[in-house]
Amino acid sequence: MTKRGTVSAGTFVSSLLVVGLSGCGGGGGSGIAKAPVGYGAVTEIVEAPATVTPKAQITVDASAAGSVAQLMVADGQHVDAGQPLLRIDSPEAKAQLDAAKAADAQAASQSKNTSGGTTVVDFTRSQSLADSNAKKAFDAAQATADQIADPEVKASILSRIASARSDYSTASSDVRNTINNFNKGIASVGDVLGSLGDAQRTQTQAAVAIAQKTVDALTVKASISGTVSLRSGVGGGGPSGVDVSSLLSQLGGNLGSLAGSAGSLGAAAAGGSSGSSGAGNDTVIAQGSPVASGAPLLVLTDSSNLTLTAQVDETSILKVAPGVTASVQLDAVPDATYSATVLSIDSQGQSSSRGGVTYRVRTSLGNGTLGDGSPAPVPRAGMSAVADLKVADKQHVLSVPAAAVVHDGDQDIVWLVTSGFAHRHVVRLGAQGDTVVEVAAGLNSGDVIVTAGADKVHDGQKL
Repeated sequence: MTKRGTVSAGTFVSSLLVVGLSGCGGGGGSGIAKAPVGYGAVTEIVEAPATVTPKAQITVDASAAGSVAQLMVADGQHVDAGQPLLRIDSPEAKAQLDAAKAADAQAASQSKNTSGGTTVVDFTRSQSLADSNAKKAFDAAQATADQIADPEVKASILSRIASARSDYSTASSDVRNTINNFNKGIASVGDVLGSLGDAQRTQTQAAVAIAQKTVDALTVKASISGTVSLRSGVGGGGPSGVDVSSLLSQLGGNLGSLAGSAGSLGAAAAGGSSGSSGAGNDTVIAQGSPVASGAPLLVLTDSSNLTLTAQVDETSILKVAPGVTASVQLDAVPDATYSATVLSIDSQGQSSSRGGVTYRVRTSLGNGTLGDGSPAPVPRAGMSAVADLKVADKQHVLSVPAAAVVHDGDQDIVWLVTSGFAHRHVVRLGAQGDTVVEVAAGLNSGDVIVTAGADKVHDGQKL
């Protein structure tokens, strides 16, 4: 489909009486014409390239490195939300869970073994350092979890981190109370060390919980209903997920000396992932395929409700508003017209391939009609289209042919004919169609202007 300009298609309905100037003074067969200004209809269209967009499209990522142990769906199959899709065999994830449990058990043992030793310890400084390390660990874990693509896994892990953060805050408050009691002589060194150990253990327990969720997530389930595409390369450009195991490093790596085993847990959790499943390759996964943690496995597309995403140039975006209607043509069905209505407009623009700025405009997408009046085919997600957004539709406004207006610097002018002579006259335009424009100010009904050949007229010319 040939792409047209950004403003087009004006409808001119007016009582203008065009008078040729052949033989008139100064006109002489030059194609100059004049006519009185009248009222008519002006329709302004903003044209924008667009793409058919599905209701939802989600890339499902591997929660851990391993291989596809069982593939439960076929390419193109429709699945329901919650339906199992595949199962990953990940010795690494299981080893991380075992390591997290061992580290937690050791931290628990250390918190109980708080007797003995007369070493002078600056408990306030130790606790401040522990709080600082814990905050860094929780913040880093949350930042990593925020990048997880799977909404269910992400929500579950974020919830566990928030719970662990709250538990640590409570434990830290208990530690400070115990330290205050120790300073007053009513608590022992063992009491303080026990409180410190309990506070630090909240992090090892969080690491265990996340490791368990990673193992549980080895059975991948559909988060939405839709059609399966086993081509993991959809969307391209590298793994779209995140290595969930790095959360264990962030939660375990900063526990400090009072939970010494946590450091080794972090080192184990941060080990390299095996397998390869690059998102840039349009590969199809199969049973036995190796997968990397965070790598895309498949794509779920819900096409139950199609919309349209249009790219509107910055020069026209201020004319577009929610509720504006549009007619849509698909490249795949050029003889059909579909209806649309603007739903929303992005507040932030983005650079276009031509160097300018465009804004994404989302519209509904109604049924289409072929040229013979029969129903048009239902589009597919990703199809290219052109949306003609009707930003103005004025039925009775003062209007002139677009050819009558001359752009002179930052002004729009017409040639106003008075007493047989043409004079430069500044006007302010309103809605602008392809063949006719609205004059919002500067002219009155019945004024005679040059309607053709305006580029050939000079000020003071006799017509």
